[in-house]
Amino acid sequence: MAVENQLQNSSKSSPGHEQTATTQHLPNATASPDSTTEKVTLKKEIGLVSACAIIIGNIIGSGIFISPKGVLEHSGSVGLALIIWVIGGGVSALGSLCYAELGVTIPKSGGDYSYVTEIFGGLAGFLLLWSAVLIMYPTSLAVIALTFSNYVLQPVFPECIPPYDATRVLSIVCLLLLTWVNSTSVRWATRIQDIFTAGKLLALGLIIVVGFMQIFKGNYEALKPSNAFNFWMTPTVGQLALAFLQGSFAFSGWNFLNYVTEELVEPRRNLPRAIFISIPLVTFVYTFTNIAYFTAMTPEELMSSNAVAVTFGEKLLGYFSWIMPVSVALSTFGGINGYLFTSSRLCFSGAREGHLPSLLAMIHFKYCTPVPALLVCVSINYILVN
Repeated sequence: MAVENQLQNSSKSSPGHEQTATTQHLPNATASPDSTTEKVTLKKEIGLVSACAIIIGNIIGSGIFISPKGVLEHSGSVGLALIIWVIGGGVSALGSLCYAELGVTIPKSGGDYSYVTEIFGGLAGFLLLWSAVLIMYPTSLAVIALTFSNYVLQPVFPECIPPYDATRVLSIVCLLLLTWVNSTSVRWATRIQDIFTAGKLLALGLIIVVGFMQIFKGNYEALKPSNAFNFWMTPTVGQLALAFLQGSFAFSGWNFLNYVTEELVEPRRNLPRAIFISIPLVTFVYTFTNIAYFTAMTPEELMSSNAVAVTFGEKLLGYFSWIMPVSVALSTFGGINGYLFTSSRLCFSGAREGHLPSLLAMIHFKYCTPVPALLVCVSINYILVN
């Protein structure tokens, strides 16, 4: 009897029993059967729809509203400009296919950084990580945030450029709000991305529908083959490269889903599917949006416009022309959310590999979000905006 009681007491105090009991009270923790340590990880909460929204939402930003001017200016004709848009989508599709294979072969979050570290070693990954964290992503995010503020404030200051202080304050408020959302819930962050991506597509869909209505009315002089390839200048190789660079800017962001691979549900299936759906859709939307622009504006009018979509709305939408600035604002807001979501995972991955302070690899126990990494990202952008 004494031996039986002793065995019962020893089983109650065994490490395995303690680990099981503790894990039952920690819903977000996963415990290895051979270890007594507990591990909090990022949740797999990104499905196929949200994955497509991340890709489309990060690609469609301010580029489609700004880049058409540069593409047309350097290409020298309407027809060649449209061909460059299609080629830009094709190049993005080829790159996406490569990243689909990389994401399935190396299923780590962090995108470019994780792949470079795995293939070329720690030094190359370290250099890429620090340049991305300190220069590439913060500057892009700061520009998008300031663009968002400019378009939001445009109806308030219709006759002049919005004051810089007002633009800066609104940019900071936007960054802080989205940082709070991303820190609190991955699900809410992805829902915001879904909603604003749908808003972007609806806005561009409106432009395309209005463009087709113009074509049915016979307003497509600039699109006729005899006029479309009527060059007002002979583009050089350098000018064609600049035109392609302008178009490529509008397609940037096609690789952002690979930065959150570990949070994808069934990444081996959903990562390639999301890429196959998103890139052709964006290429289709971009090409037909540019066709719609040419139904409302001559090439000269388009090249003289600093905000093509706004000019398009003023010419064809009349009283509803306010929809275009609002659409650009919504587009950039979703882009800010996507940049914060993905760049924080880059910091998290770098810290996990030891290339950034280990504090940035910590995850909030309750929300399962990389809060320290998000705070660092928004702090760097706060400095740049100011």
